[in-house]
Amino acid sequence: MARPRRRRLAWALAAALTASGAASAACATYSDRTEAARAAVSAGDLQGGEKAVNKLLKVKRSDDLPTKWGSETGLTVLERAMILHALGLYKLSARDLQAAEKQLELLDIARDGAGQIGKYVFSDSATKYKAPPSEKLTLNAINMINYLALGDLSGARVEAKRFTVMRRYFADYDPEHAHGAFGSYLAGFVHERLGEDESAIRYYEEALQERGFEHLRAPITRLAARTGFTGPRVRDFLGETPDASPGAAQAKPPEAEILVVVNVGRVPYKVPERIPIGAAIGLAHTYITGDTRVLEHSAFKVVVYPELAPSGAPFEQAKLTVDGQEVGLELATNLEAEVVAEYEELRPKIIGAAISRLIVRAIAAEGARAAGKQSKESPNLVGFLAAAAVEGAMVAADRPDTRSWTLLPARVYLARIPVRAGHHTLTVDLQGPGGRERRKAEIDVPAAGFAVLDVTSLR
Repeated sequence: MARPRRRRLAWALAAALTASGAASAACATYSDRTEAARAAVSAGDLQGGEKAVNKLLKVKRSDDLPTKWGSETGLTVLERAMILHALGLYKLSARDLQAAEKQLELLDIARDGAGQIGKYVFSDSATKYKAPPSEKLTLNAINMINYLALGDLSGARVEAKRFTVMRRYFADYDPEHAHGAFGSYLAGFVHERLGEDESAIRYYEEALQERGFEHLRAPITRLAARTGFTGPRVRDFLGETPDASPGAAQAKPPEAEILVVVNVGRVPYKVPERIPIGAAIGLAHTYITGDTRVLEHSAFKVVVYPELAPSGAPFEQAKLTVDGQEVGLELATNLEAEVVAEYEELRPKIIGAAISRLIVRAIAAEGARAAGKQSKESPNLVGFLAAAAVEGAMVAADRPDTRSWTLLPARVYLARIPVRAGHHTLTVDLQGPGGRERRKAEIDVPAAGFAVLDVTSLR
C-alpha cells in the first residue's frame, strides 16, 4: 500500500510545481503586453503599432484618452505618443505626452541610499509607474519638438519651462552627472527664436556641459556679444575672450533657418531574466535582507529579475543633405547609453530585492515543511510537498517589473542650417546593421523664420 500512496504524493508534487509554473506564465509582464506594438513598429508598421497600443488602452482611436488610469496607463500613453510623433501627428503626440506626464512620478535614483528603488523596480508593478531621469527629461524635449514642428513657439516655451524645473532638480541632487543636453539645446533654440537672448544663451551653456555643438558656434557668438554672458562653458567653447565687438553684437541671425532632428533606433527594454542564486548573491550581497542560508532548502534555485534586452533596431546613424550638399549631423544625446548607465547603477539593488523576496518565500516554505512533518503518513514527503506548494504559489504571484518607455529613440541627432528663405530639398539617409532607409522632404522656410524637419524611425 505504501508504494501507491507515495506515487500519489509524487503526482501531487508534480501537479503543484506545474500549477505554479502555469500561474507564473499566465502573469504577463509589461514587456509581454507591449510586444505586439514593438513588433509592428519594428516591421515599419506604425499604424499597426498604434492599433496595438490603443487596444491596451481600451480606446478605439488615438483621438481618445483613456477614461481610467491604472498603474501603467501613463507609460502606455507615452508609447502611443512616440508612435504618433513618428507618424507626424504632432498635436496628438503633444496632448498624449502632457496627459501622461501628469500621471508619472520620478524614480529618484540620486537620493536612493538604502536601495529602496531596487525593491520598487523588482516587484512593485501594481503601483503607479515611476519614470527615471532619462525618461522624464526626454519627455519634455520630445514635446518641444512637437510644438516646434507645429510652429508653436509659445507651446514649446511651456515645455522648456517644465524641462528646466526637472533639470534643475537633477543638477541640485546629482551635480556630478550632466543631464539633458538635448533638451537644453532645444530650449535655447526656442528662447532664441522668441528673442529672449539671455535665457537662450544660458540654455546653450547647459547644453555645452555634455558636448560641444559646432552648429551652435555662430548663434552663441551672436548671443554672447549681445548679452555679455561669459559662462565657463561658453568661454571654453568660444575662447577665453568671446568676441564682444560692436559688429558681433549687431550681427543678425541668418535670413532663414532649418532645424533638423533625427531620432534613430530604440532603447533597450526590460525582460524577465533568470540567474543562479549563487551568482545573484555575489552581485547583490550588500542589498540583501535576511539570512541567505535558508535558500539551501529552496526548491527554486534561480532568481528572476528584470534585465535589459537590446531592441534590435536596424538603424544607428544618419546622413543629411540639404539641396544636394551634405550637412553634418551632431549627436545630441545617446539615450541608449543613458538607459544602460541608469540600469547598471540599479542592478545590484534590484537583484538584492529579488533575493530578499526569495528569502521570505523560503522562510514561509520552511514553516509549511515543519507543519507537513507532523503528518503520520510519509512526513518527510508531505513536508516537502507542503513547502514546494507554498513556495511555488509565492513564486507564481511574484514577478519582476519590466515597465519602461520601450519606444524611446536610442540616439538623437541635430543639425541647424542657415538657409535663404524659400524652398529647400532635404534628404535623410538612415544607416545601421539592418541596412539603409531614405527619407526625403520638401520644405518652405519663411523669411526671417524657421522650419523643422523631424525624422523619427522606431524600427
